[in-house]
Formats: sequence, C-alpha cells, structure tokens
Amino acid sequence: MHLLVIEDEKKVAEALRKGLEAEQYRVTVAHTGEEGFFQLNADVFDLVILDLMLPGRDGIEVLTTLRRRGFEAPVLILSARDAVEDRVLGLDSGADDYLVKPFAFPELLARIRLLLRRGRNDQAATLMLADLEIEPMTRRVTRDGAPLDLTGREYELLEYLVRHHGRIVSREMLARDIWQVRERSTPLDNVIDVHIARLRRKVDGEREPKLIRTVRGIGFIIQEDLP
Repeated sequence: MHLLVIEDEKKVAEALRKGLEAEQYRVTVAHTGEEGFFQLNADVFDLVILDLMLPGRDGIEVLTTLRRRGFEAPVLILSARDAVEDRVLGLDSGADDYLVKPFAFPELLARIRLLLRRGRNDQAATLMLADLEIEPMTRRVTRDGAPLDLTGREYELLEYLVRHHGRIVSREMLARDIWQVRERSTPLDNVIDVHIARLRRKVDGEREPKLIRTVRGIGFIIQEDLP
C-alpha cells in the first residue's frame, strides 16, 4: 500500500515516514499542498494523510480540490485543531477521518487499516468501461457479454489499467505494482510490451471502440473515447 503524507513539519513528517515504513507501507512525503498535488499527479496512492495547517494552500483547500478533481482514495486529516467545528469542516470537506495531534501512533495505524479495508471493499464492485465488465471477486471479464480468456498476468494488467482509466499508466508503474520490481530495466519493458500486446488482442481485437492505446515513450492508457 502506497501512502502520501502531506505535512509541513519536517520532524513530524519524517517520524510518520519511518513509523509507517516499519509497518511495511510505502510512503511518499510532501511538505506543501502544491508538492502534494505534484505527487498525486505523478503516482498512485491508496491513502492520503493530510495536515490542515500547510503553507500556501491550507489542508481544507487541498482536500476540496482533490475531491473536486475526482480523487476517491481515503483521506485522513491530522491536525492540532481540536475544536468540533474544525472536525466538522474537515469531514464535510471530504475527509474520511480526523485525528487530533498529538496522537498515539497505534491509533493512527488502526485508523489507516480501517480506511484501507473500506477501500478494498469498494474495489470488490464490478468495474465497467464501455462494454467491458470486470468482476474482481471472481476475476471474470466480459466484453459485449462474451467472456475473455485471460491469463493471471493479463487480468492483473487489465484491472490495473481500468482502475486508472483515462490516466496514463507508465511502464515504471506496471513494473513496480504488477511485477513488484522497483528497478526498471529494458528486458522488463519488453516483457511488459509483449503482455500488453496480447491483452490488446484479446480485449480489442476486431471490436469497437478500441480501448487500449500505447502512449509512445511513456506507457499505456485505457479509455472509451480514444482519438
């Protein structure tokens, strides 16, 4: 699981990073709202931990902008503001939980686990794009009602692309999240390209609309309204 911590106090941010990494989470840290937006555009996160008192854009502005842009992952606010109205504002602005500083680290971990479990339950729902349907619980995939015979790796690639539909998925992302390889290498790029080509033949073939496209030099994208 990949977590984004947006916290301007560097000592607090570093303590969070070390503690969460010790629990086997992958952690990226941003110290401003703008840096947080940059990271969210550059990578995929399963949960965001957000401080309210940030330089420049404050946490509420960051949160409302994220939700307005369609960001659906859980957001946990960490803040020294403990007034009831502050908690209400945070939750009404789109936060999934609100934890007041100072806090006990085991409680933070428990709240993170709860939010991530909720996210996994949401991921069990059927995924749909055009006439493509994916049932994550059974790994059944159909296109226009006809079942597609995918290998395990092809299924993982397709589900990953669909969960990021409309966004470019880089080869680095696929290497890290599907193949579980941190260091990108040319041989792995070739393997990824071969799997994508096979997947495209099975998903698109002679069908319309074409859903999967290669973005030259970057990666791949799946969406209904391809040019």
